[in-house]
Amino acid sequence: MEHVTSTSVNYATRAPKINRPNTVAVGTIVWLGSEVMFFAGLFAIYFTLRSVAPELWEHNTALLNVPFALVNTTILVLSSVTCQFGVFAAERLQARSTGPKPSQWGMVEWFFLTYTLGAMFVAGQIWEYATLVSEGVTIASDAYGSAFYLTTGFHGLHVAGGLIAFLLVIGRAFAVKNFGHKEATSAIVVSYYWHFVDVVWIGLFLVIYFLQ
Repeated sequence: MEHVTSTSVNYATRAPKINRPNTVAVGTIVWLGSEVMFFAGLFAIYFTLRSVAPELWEHNTALLNVPFALVNTTILVLSSVTCQFGVFAAERLQARSTGPKPSQWGMVEWFFLTYTLGAMFVAGQIWEYATLVSEGVTIASDAYGSAFYLTTGFHGLHVAGGLIAFLLVIGRAFAVKNFGHKEATSAIVVSYYWHFVDVVWIGLFLVIYFLQ
């Protein structure tokens, strides 16, 4: 009987450790998969309407401020870079800065910068909407207006959702006494979402502003 117990203990000691995937990260990836299908539907709507009324696209694309949209896109892409630096800080469990230099920043500082850039993008999109409306391009004006505002508008709502998520992660970092792996995981999954939103916008930008 004693021999059996000893063997069981030795086996348990030598048994390989099983690393299960993080359920939060896996759940986020699965959810983003459904978001891919959602935006694929929006792209399908856009191309369908465009094929039905190509003359509207010839007229209305000339009203788009491409240089301004390019600058706004650059701002959003840069926000993905700052977001990833925040993830690097979260992975080393550094919530806040240890000094004034960007190399010493923690997750909070990088995510605040990301939030600022994302808010600038949304503000730029609102300004573009106001300009187009003043020129007669509205969601109810024609097929082009419907396609433009549906695709970019839903994307803008996703960006706004990401901004709220950044605030929640930043608030959680201030609320806990010790910044640990759970908090770092929250930062990582938010970055998944943010990178996804950025990639979708690059696709929209190329299709709407450059595909004539």
